[in-house]
Amino acid sequence: MLVLVGTYTEPILFGTGQVLQGKGEGIHAYRLDESTATLRPIATNSGIANPSYLVFDASQKYLYAVNELKRYEGQPTGAVSAFVVEGSTGRLALLNRQPTHGTDPCHVAVDRARAHLFVANFMSGSVCVMAIRSDGSLSEPSDVVQHHGSSVDSRRQDGPHAHAVTLDPAERRVLVPDLGLDKVMLYRFDPSRGKLEPNAVPSIATKPGAGPRHVVFHPNGRFVYLINELDSTVAALAYEGGAGLLRHLQTIGTLPGAFSGENTCADIHVHPSGRFVYASNRGHDSIAIFRLDSDGGTLALIGHEPTRGRTPRSLAIDPAGRFLIVANQDSDSLVTFRIDSETGALRSKGEAAWAPTPVCVRFLAEK
Repeated sequence: MLVLVGTYTEPILFGTGQVLQGKGEGIHAYRLDESTATLRPIATNSGIANPSYLVFDASQKYLYAVNELKRYEGQPTGAVSAFVVEGSTGRLALLNRQPTHGTDPCHVAVDRARAHLFVANFMSGSVCVMAIRSDGSLSEPSDVVQHHGSSVDSRRQDGPHAHAVTLDPAERRVLVPDLGLDKVMLYRFDPSRGKLEPNAVPSIATKPGAGPRHVVFHPNGRFVYLINELDSTVAALAYEGGAGLLRHLQTIGTLPGAFSGENTCADIHVHPSGRFVYASNRGHDSIAIFRLDSDGGTLALIGHEPTRGRTPRSLAIDPAGRFLIVANQDSDSLVTFRIDSETGALRSKGEAAWAPTPVCVRFLAEK
């Protein structure tokens, strides 16, 4: 399998006030040796500014990457780039770029029909929709929705900070966790116009100060798992697709009880089997492993696996559920774990791969 990794290529000011010195060269490509669980670099697609989050279309012929910037072509906006994936070489050919009409775009999603692309602009707290042309390139935005408000943490939640965009299984609604509002916003999507409209129930609130970051659906579509960045928790939610309703089932911590240091959470994934959930801890520098009750949707914390590096930003699980790769942003490394399909445990025996300020990991199955 091929693995593509988005990186920070230039300095970026985070909402924490920290300035990270990006060391990446663009989108880096690796080949995973499945027998040894090691990654070998094969290509670097340079000249791409801060490609911090990546997504393939359903055919895996096209790749879309946000350019996490505060200014693009002299304007206060970030951008998103469209590429053709050139076979199994790991090389990318640029199609075009479009501004996202908001600053620091940090997450991107594409519908199954490859008709529309959705971007979350973190710093400005907005959501952007673009139509995708037949050649994979991007049209100008068809909609930009601005969030408003704040929450209890004056340093991190002084305004809206949309952190992700996730389509529901029917692709009739879009879920947007907003770290600054302590809400998951829900929108109805009109594909004929490329417009987002508020759902009948437009949001679900988290605990004040939780800082919702990413959501992921269970394979059965009935449950949603929300990782909260600021209070290091995961919320299990029931999802009713007909009305687009979220109902809180449980909130569970991601840290061991004895840990007293600083920590923020980043990424969350459900194993393809639907039996386990994995979440990353930045500070504790671990992957929290949960067993999932597929009938009731609740979670039980069953262990932690050290990430063998600092600040695990992103996780990725291959489609067959055999491997998990973690991107350790602040130690410039990628670590590959084998997944025990019976217990959910993670085991790493291969060497860590070097990757400069890695942010996002994506598997590409070779055809």
